[in-house]
Amino acid sequence: MTMWFARRVLSSVAQRGQYAGRSGLFRRPGGFLPELELRYLQCTCCWRSRIPVAGFETLNSTLSSTAPCKDDVRSLDAYYTAEQRTVILQTLNNATEAELTRVKLLRGRKCLNVVEYRTKHGPFKTLESVVNVPLLKHKSAVIVFNSILNPPKKEKKVKIQLIKFIRPEVDRSWLEEASSIVSIVCGTHKVAWAHVDRAMTVLDWQQLDCPNFLRGTYLASAYLNDITSVVSLLPSADFYIVEKSSISHQNTALFPVMAHMRAVEAMLFALLEPRPSQLESNIPPRVLNMMRTAVGRHFGLMVGESRTSGAQAVRKMMTESVTQKIPRLNFPQELLVKYRNAFQMGRGRGGEELCDALLQAVAFYELLTESSS
Repeated sequence: MTMWFARRVLSSVAQRGQYAGRSGLFRRPGGFLPELELRYLQCTCCWRSRIPVAGFETLNSTLSSTAPCKDDVRSLDAYYTAEQRTVILQTLNNATEAELTRVKLLRGRKCLNVVEYRTKHGPFKTLESVVNVPLLKHKSAVIVFNSILNPPKKEKKVKIQLIKFIRPEVDRSWLEEASSIVSIVCGTHKVAWAHVDRAMTVLDWQQLDCPNFLRGTYLASAYLNDITSVVSLLPSADFYIVEKSSISHQNTALFPVMAHMRAVEAMLFALLEPRPSQLESNIPPRVLNMMRTAVGRHFGLMVGESRTSGAQAVRKMMTESVTQKIPRLNFPQELLVKYRNAFQMGRGRGGEELCDALLQAVAFYELLTESSS
């Protein structure tokens, strides 16, 4: 403690003698003050030198000199080979505004400044001349040059693989050979389905009210009557894709709804799947599950772990079916007339099952195509 105090006193006395007779920023006021640690600024010429700053408010006039730094007088061109300089100058002189924005630091105003400067003054002839562009000084210019020579690698977009969201697991070749599928979505009071072929044409699209759903004591016989009525109306297809609900087991508040979904799902599997025989064990299953969250991510409908309405996406596909030569999905005229006002804003959510069934069918084919390409 005594040694530390002695060092502080000696330091204060020495600095008082050092700044005696000086004025301005470097003059120390009278009285005993603790020693101030020097701060440093980087030189704007080479960005290597460190200029001491003794105070915390303003710089002394002696530090505001515009004389270049003597630590490194080489120009920027000296740091690159002739081939590298050619590549950098060719990019800066010939790249469009959109191409320049892909270079690190050349976004927004800096990109516009480069285009405006070369338009006004002509192409850049040296790397050193680039620092004349507003907002592009030596340090920024070096980062730009290095980014042009070593462009950042583009991260590949992770594709959603359909096979990961289909249960039970089936061979991809079976899915690719399917000529049509029926997408089935169960709601709390309705079951909807969409029959779509490989040419992305809607062959059938409807829903049926199920009055016994979530009624009374969930009688199995009542549920069976409703599901049997639905199955009797379903068209023939290579695969029946049943939506797999994303309700968590830990969500006790929605446990009755989850139990309802599982009961309907099990009955659809039992009624639609033919009994396998030992002689035909190589036949793929006809009824498959598709995860609801996978469809939501494919159409950008997920908000956190919740999925929003797909009515807007369906309205867009119905409009494109009429206005575009190659639409995403082809609708027969009778279905367009039937459902043209079914998904308008402010009409409630009575058609959510219809929307979900159609989106699931579209996601099935599109994810299958993306994952196989």
